[in-house]
Amino acid sequence: MAERVLELRIHGVSNTPPDQLLGLRPTPGGDGPQPWLVAGGEVTGFYRSTTAGHDEPITVEAYSWGQLTSGARTARDVERALWTLLLPFTLANVALHARPGIPPDPDRERWGSRSGLAAWLIRLFCLSLTSTMIITVAGVGVDLIGWQCVGPDCLSHLPGPWDFLGNIWWRQDTRALAAGLLLPLAVLLALGMVAWRTYQYEAQMPAEPRPRSASREDGTEADRHSEPPEPLENPLQDPTFWCGEGQLRRAAVLHLCVGAVTAASVPIAAVVIMDPPVGLRAVVVWSTVALLAAVLVIAAVAVGRPWLTRRAGDTPLGRWSATVGVLTALGLAGTFLLVLLPDGPAGTPLSHYRPPTGCVRDPGIAGCRTDRSLPGYDAIVAWLATYQVLLLIAIGTVTRAGRRGLLAPAAGGALLPLGMLWTERGLPGVPPAPDGLRSWMVVVAAIAVAAAGLLLPRTRPAEPHQPLGAYTDLAWGGRGAALIAGFGWMMAIAYCAGLLYSVSDRLDSRADPSGTSRVVPPLAVFWAGLACVIALAALLCALLRAGVLFHALRRTEYAALTAPGPALSAHDLRRCRDVSTYRALHRLVGEHAVRLIGCYATVSGVLVTLCCAAALSGSRPSPETPAGWQAVVHTVANLGDMILGWLPLVIAGLGLLVYRNDTVRRTVGVLWDIGTFWPRAAHPLAPPSYAERAVPELQTRIAGLLALAPHDPRRMDGVILSGHSQGSVICTAMLFQLPRRWRQRIWFFSYGCQLTRLYGRIFPAYFGPPRLRALAAALTWPSGHVGWTNFWRDTDPLGWPVSAGERDVPVVDPEALHPDGGEVADPPIRNHSSYPESVEFARERAVVARLLRRSVPSPRQGVG
Repeated sequence: MAERVLELRIHGVSNTPPDQLLGLRPTPGGDGPQPWLVAGGEVTGFYRSTTAGHDEPITVEAYSWGQLTSGARTARDVERALWTLLLPFTLANVALHARPGIPPDPDRERWGSRSGLAAWLIRLFCLSLTSTMIITVAGVGVDLIGWQCVGPDCLSHLPGPWDFLGNIWWRQDTRALAAGLLLPLAVLLALGMVAWRTYQYEAQMPAEPRPRSASREDGTEADRHSEPPEPLENPLQDPTFWCGEGQLRRAAVLHLCVGAVTAASVPIAAVVIMDPPVGLRAVVVWSTVALLAAVLVIAAVAVGRPWLTRRAGDTPLGRWSATVGVLTALGLAGTFLLVLLPDGPAGTPLSHYRPPTGCVRDPGIAGCRTDRSLPGYDAIVAWLATYQVLLLIAIGTVTRAGRRGLLAPAAGGALLPLGMLWTERGLPGVPPAPDGLRSWMVVVAAIAVAAAGLLLPRTRPAEPHQPLGAYTDLAWGGRGAALIAGFGWMMAIAYCAGLLYSVSDRLDSRADPSGTSRVVPPLAVFWAGLACVIALAALLCALLRAGVLFHALRRTEYAALTAPGPALSAHDLRRCRDVSTYRALHRLVGEHAVRLIGCYATVSGVLVTLCCAAALSGSRPSPETPAGWQAVVHTVANLGDMILGWLPLVIAGLGLLVYRNDTVRRTVGVLWDIGTFWPRAAHPLAPPSYAERAVPELQTRIAGLLALAPHDPRRMDGVILSGHSQGSVICTAMLFQLPRRWRQRIWFFSYGCQLTRLYGRIFPAYFGPPRLRALAAALTWPSGHVGWTNFWRDTDPLGWPVSAGERDVPVVDPEALHPDGGEVADPPIRNHSSYPESVEFARERAVVARLLRRSVPSPRQGVG
């Protein structure tokens, strides 16, 4: 029986249909070859041509995984589009994998190491991000609806049966807060159900993870010889990397409980501020606070413990999860009891703090033009946001400079409350603050002290490895984890501000949420609107800078194309302009994109610092003051608030287009597929990882075909693993999971891949120079051949050389400037697509197929 070779093609983010992957061309009669499902199902499947025979020397097969993220045009696309609203959680989860210095063996990572400490800080930040979302929903339910919306004229704007809150019984004391607290708890319940359901549906494991230690195998011919365990050289070799159902559920319990504690803190803080507890109320308050504080302490410690940080299959929840759940339930019970109790004997009735009724009929009623928002809520939001900024700075300093970088953020975090207390109330034994010192200056100074740690020299590994080439060093100087998490945080803040603005505007159509109105959102919403406009202006400047660089690069490439040789025709000059456009885009993405993003992140960091300082200061410019700049600031903030109010709908609409429009999918979908590639090891409420299904399925398919009996007609003696763009990343992850005996019968084709300029710079622990060299070493055959060929084009914005020891093959694009051989159309500029149709690809495939056949022993020898 002749040796057969399988070329298995894996598409990228564009979800290329199986017929195009297989290179099938439509015929005039429509009866030509069609894709045929040979393994898998409707969501993920392996396809071959209907005309493919068992005697062909090279069989082409296509693996289609795109419906895990893009799908068909069905109602389920709308459901998937809603996942884009959880994009902040996705970016926070990606940040965990962007930290440098992760050891190849996860069991050797210690909490006190640079990567371990950074992982703990990132998981703490993920907890705070969940709190941000929930405290926003609590503000809607507890503050805007349960507290400020007191009359039927306001409640009538709400969908659903909320009119009962206008009853006199609910308006007394703080009883309405109990009803408002149900809203964030319902959102938490929905998030928990979605997180549990998505793992069951999206991430089914077709095979259990292989054990760490090799054991003697029996039965099949392919497993006669046991092999010693390989030393781990990449975290992707961890057999449980794509199997973390237990970790996901344990982390989800912590996040849901911390979210419930955050929601409960809003009414508790308000009651304590308005009515200092004594007697029975004091017992209820402080016992409830102790229970809720215990949940926070346990969660903060647990996210750094091995039982949560290690992925271990379907490990059960455990006693700590049960303890946290019980404490949270008791704390919620105490919260509801507290808000349902009548006024205490402290003095002023609690109803005095609420907005008065009848402001629509008579705006002159005392208190109608006064901010009567829930006491304490504005301060909770401002302090939470400020310490999240300090936490992001701590992540950046630790990932860049190691443990020593934590000193500056810790100092800033300690100085901030002391400085605020000094300026507002004074400190015992300390001279009073100068008259000109304001609280916002203290906030800026504290954050500046913390940010000084970002300028420390970068800690180098003990055995430094030179980059693979130009523009392959660490992105953003090793601060990538903080930058990615920071962008997720800013998007979360934008969502939250937009939600609070939209609800307050709906509750009072005459209201001006940034000024005087009946229903007032937190002060942070005002400053978020102002920051939104400035951030959009900065983004426009960054795009203009990118445009200037692009035009300069295009002129350079055009000059290089037209300089050599004889004079070109007008037609060839036009073609040179087209080619120079794609080459300039290739260089812009590979050489300048990371730096431009870093510059924009710096501007955003300064802007965020000023907004936190303004929110903590408690000042709000009034449009009625004679100063013209205050009116301008007020107008710009209103514009930004309106933009933020539409932002969730815009993002969801864009997410729907990603799933239904191929053009949008090829641009925006790149970022989405990078985010959802990684397993949910940091934030359990992020969208599911498609790779948790794609990687094990691909591994199972290849190992199954190679392990068949020698005379089985389905058997393959060698595999050309052909990955395009994101498919090459999936193939890389799968190759690290594959046992050595199968890798020696595989040759890896990567094309249009971003392993160096994108993944290698942002995720150095997985795709950095040492890790890619380890992959090349793992693909080295006993004969000395490195079973890896990388194809790239200088017109492909996402495809570059790898230079990790593999063979790099440049692909000419276009093949010529003008038609020849009787063709009348110009050869197309293929940039990121159609690599298998190139001459270089076909030539390399023929050579590799011969090598695979020669390296495989004859079946007559009885060796698998």
